[in-house]
Amino acid sequence: MRAAVMYGAGDVRVEERPDPRIVQPTDAVVRTVLSCVCGSDLWPYRSMPAGDTGRPMGHEFLGVVEETGTDVPGLKPGDLVVAPFTYSDGTCDYCARGLHFSCRDGGRYGSDGVDGGQGEAVRVPHAAGTLVKLPVSADSALLPSLLALSDVMATGHHGAVTAGVGRGDTVLVVGDGAVGLCAVIAARRLGAERVVLAGRHEARTALGREFGASDVVAERGEEGVARIRELTGGVDKVIEAVGTRPALDTALGAVLDGGTISRLGVPQYEQAPFGRAEFLRNITLTGGACPARAYIGQLLPDVLDGTIDPGRVFDRCFTLGQVPEAYRAMDGRQVIKALIRP
Repeated sequence: MRAAVMYGAGDVRVEERPDPRIVQPTDAVVRTVLSCVCGSDLWPYRSMPAGDTGRPMGHEFLGVVEETGTDVPGLKPGDLVVAPFTYSDGTCDYCARGLHFSCRDGGRYGSDGVDGGQGEAVRVPHAAGTLVKLPVSADSALLPSLLALSDVMATGHHGAVTAGVGRGDTVLVVGDGAVGLCAVIAARRLGAERVVLAGRHEARTALGREFGASDVVAERGEEGVARIRELTGGVDKVIEAVGTRPALDTALGAVLDGGTISRLGVPQYEQAPFGRAEFLRNITLTGGACPARAYIGQLLPDVLDGTIDPGRVFDRCFTLGQVPEAYRAMDGRQVIKALIRP
């Protein structure tokens, strides 16, 4: 099969790899219908040391079950499924608590002999605990929004949930990437009355307004914080969807004493300013890696009935052979999120 493999910063290739096969009785082989490039894929794309051994890429995909092992209840060949961005057994103590990302037997696509999602097919370990069967056909117009449940929509929802967003709240979302835009959807879905989106890319913030952002703040740094406080007087809930230190500083500057900051962006810094000053302000820092499998069932009905349409973050489609171009386009901020069709 063909699949995308990264060999170093800026070096993504589409090459022939062995076809997936059943290894464990709990495995399934899924033939990919849609996949995509994630913003988190850009971190290694910008910094991965060059090497001879490539890394299979991609962790968000949707497809048709082609084969199952002997211990995969509830799934059969021909089922259309969406895969959360990590696999999990669904039975351990962490999964029982809704922390599927921390599953004791789970893992990540593209490592430990497991295929990446940016390819023609994927072997999915612990398929029964991982894959979610979809009640639509493989040609449904809803597929992009259903694919968004694998990561960005679930992650945006995770930020809103962990921040404690509720009815009537004023919420700040820092970051106008796909996760930040989905966090706008999520905050509105949970009842936020006002959502301020901090972002400076007009095409993205325009979509953010359509998703429900009340205000957009393009200024950065102290100027951005001053503008947010001018608009709101300060906010109780912040969803930080970037992962850089300046984004966290914006969150800390805008949040009120006693407020909550949920971090969704994978931190690209080693130290954060959470010492005496923040302690005295009674700020809660939460968030973290999203247990997408726990949220897909909650969000699925709203996608199916059209209440939310997170698939709009996919603003350009590429073929599998064009994956290197898709990475370049995302890295250059020419697209929000690149959709890939085999």
